[in-house]
Amino acid sequence: MFTGIISSIGKIESLQKFSEDIRLGINANDLGFYDLSLGDSVACSGVCLTVIDLSDSTFFVDVSRETLSLTTIGYWKIGDRVNLEKAMQATDRFGGHIVSGHVDGMGEITERRRDARSEWLRVRAPRNLAKYIARKGSITVDGTSLTVNRVDGNEFELNIIPQTLTHTVIDAYREGTSVNLEVDLVARYLERLLLGESAAKHGDIDSYGSQNELSEDQG
Repeated sequence: MFTGIISSIGKIESLQKFSEDIRLGINANDLGFYDLSLGDSVACSGVCLTVIDLSDSTFFVDVSRETLSLTTIGYWKIGDRVNLEKAMQATDRFGGHIVSGHVDGMGEITERRRDARSEWLRVRAPRNLAKYIARKGSITVDGTSLTVNRVDGNEFELNIIPQTLTHTVIDAYREGTSVNLEVDLVARYLERLLLGESAAKHGDIDSYGSQNELSEDQG
């Protein structure tokens, strides 16, 4: 479990390709390796990954074929920067909102504009995630807990303060940038409870199926 408060920014140091999956080496000098162990979970730009090896200030993770196809990790390359957060402990301060590290879909930055010292971002989400996104609600973008300021169909806007720009990879976002999205878990559980037996009868709707809808929107 995570909070969406980014601990540090890492850098892709190595990328080893296998037949259908990859192994990443992520350099993270500021992450704090004193309590990081093999088997621990780290959210890498919002994707919960397991530490399989450690070396000095670098940790290594394996990424499955499914995760590559459903998240932005499939686009990562050596030198790219990623948001990092270690799994929270019971005694940690809860500064963001409940984040699982299980990405619901990929979004796209459609607009970025300046507003005094802040930046406004407009993000297009897959259509089937729109119902979970509410004004003044929480959403996770590349692992960062953010507040939704406006909603327009399957697009929403975010006001990014200077502190967040400085301490995350958001400052590098441009129009067309793909981002990992995780909607508020509370909204998902509420839907499940309200649907009751209907949800159990028809099974879970696969959030990732919406990726085709997003592609169609892009033309």
